[in-house]
Amino acid sequence: MNFDFATRIDRRQHPTKKWQQYDEDVLPLWVADMDFRSPPAVLDALESRVEHGVFGYGGVPESLKQALNDWSRHHYDWTIDTAWQLWVPGVVPALNLAAMAFSEPGQGVLTATPIYPPFLSVADNVGREAQTFELAEPVTAGGPWRLDLEALEAAIQPNTRVLLWCHPHNPTGRVWSADELQGLARLAVRHDLIVVSDELHCDLILDPSQPHRPLGQLCPELADRLITLWAPSKTFNIAGLSAACAIIADDDLRRRFQIAAAGLMPGVNVLGLSASLAAYTDCEAWRQALLGELRDNLAMVEAHVSRWPGVTMSTPEATYLAWLDFRHSALADSPQQHLLEEARVALSDGADFGWPGFVRLNFGMPRSWLEEALLRLDRLLSD
Repeated sequence: MNFDFATRIDRRQHPTKKWQQYDEDVLPLWVADMDFRSPPAVLDALESRVEHGVFGYGGVPESLKQALNDWSRHHYDWTIDTAWQLWVPGVVPALNLAAMAFSEPGQGVLTATPIYPPFLSVADNVGREAQTFELAEPVTAGGPWRLDLEALEAAIQPNTRVLLWCHPHNPTGRVWSADELQGLARLAVRHDLIVVSDELHCDLILDPSQPHRPLGQLCPELADRLITLWAPSKTFNIAGLSAACAIIADDDLRRRFQIAAAGLMPGVNVLGLSASLAAYTDCEAWRQALLGELRDNLAMVEAHVSRWPGVTMSTPEATYLAWLDFRHSALADSPQQHLLEEARVALSDGADFGWPGFVRLNFGMPRSWLEEALLRLDRLLSD
């Protein structure tokens, strides 16, 4: 089937965070949503649900739970149970709820930097102690970021209770190796940590040689201390429909999560439920076409970055996000601000991820828009 990833869609006609944060002459390549239309099957499902005309309090259909079970087994060889699934309005609320449910006030919530900014505010949001450690930078320019297990263990304090983990990783695009994940699991067991694994980008693998392995599948010894967060939102570009799933195998952990959510977490958007079911049952061909488009876009980004003195990037193995190191460039002091003011391209500021001197670039957009943005950056950055 042929899918349209080329049409530019005017997103300013509706209020949208990505396109209305900056002036109209700015090309926004920052917040992590794509500028492609959602899959036709998703749009058809939404049209059918809207035609019904009633939008009262909904429930999670068994067909959706079974669809996620089937998706997990088919794509990741991980057998999950419908009873493990707690559908929630989003991954970020789930991160905060997990920290609240599985730690006490003053206890530590640990995460690695650089990291998607909402991770860094979880501890303060729920009255816990924020704890961080640094990922290991690439050994060579453009190489992969790595999990430094010694740094992780050194950061674990007597009061550390929850580890927030991102797999595949946002912003570096890293798909963690089995050795890294198994090492993390050993430390979690040794130090009695609850692990919250955000696997939001798992269906966006760009490097076929680096397949995603769910932490729960690779490390079954974590079953009584693991919360896995999944959602179709990034892959199928339906983030605004607010539907995600916390997968919790352990009965006690699941009960505690439900208690924490009671009265604080609303039910999942009824349109989000319909869109999620369509995504997991009828959109695999679209997803594969999307991955081809993203790989071509990534190649374009890499070609342009190679022309920019002092700028490097590690090739992302997953996601539609590129993590650019400007620390050795002429714009090292504040690259995001320079690029915004002088090139009129909006990227995400690395300081918000805990690493100043970097920017994150979203290449999930029609190629003509991406090329226009990269040419603007060329004029500022090239020799």
